[in-house]
Amino acid sequence: MELIYHTPLSAEAQIEHGLTEPQPLAMADRVRFSELDILHHVNNKAYLSWFETLRVAYFNRFFAPFFDGMPAPRNVVRNANIHYVKEMVLDEDYITTARVVSFRRTSYIMEQQIWSGDLRATMTGVMVLRTPDGQSGYPLPAPLRQSLIERDGAVAEG
Repeated sequence: MELIYHTPLSAEAQIEHGLTEPQPLAMADRVRFSELDILHHVNNKAYLSWFETLRVAYFNRFFAPFFDGMPAPRNVVRNANIHYVKEMVLDEDYITTARVVSFRRTSYIMEQQIWSGDLRATMTGVMVLRTPDGQSGYPLPAPLRQSLIERDGAVAEG
């Protein structure tokens, strides 16, 4: 199966391209020259950009519809832990994934991965929804919470 860039991949395509378990959102791209460091490996900053790009796509696709007719929340990265597993080089195809593993009243934990035949990097981030003015927490609507449980297998904490 041909790898399609910048388009959500089916569970079948994810497995065929090396993921051990399909994720709710996965998209492919290719390493560009501008993403390399002086040693011709992918610069750590590029991984952060790839994770952010998919995190925004995930929010727009799976969170934003639950806020229709309401003020849009700010989606803030509170903290993130990144583990670089194996280097990447120019012209490698890769797949970035995202899923929510747990959530609380105004926050959630997102797990992301980068695959290129095998696992290359992981990131676990604590995300917090804030009111549009940024002054207080913005609760996840009940239907959104339910969709996280059903689609991602997320667990409600607290």
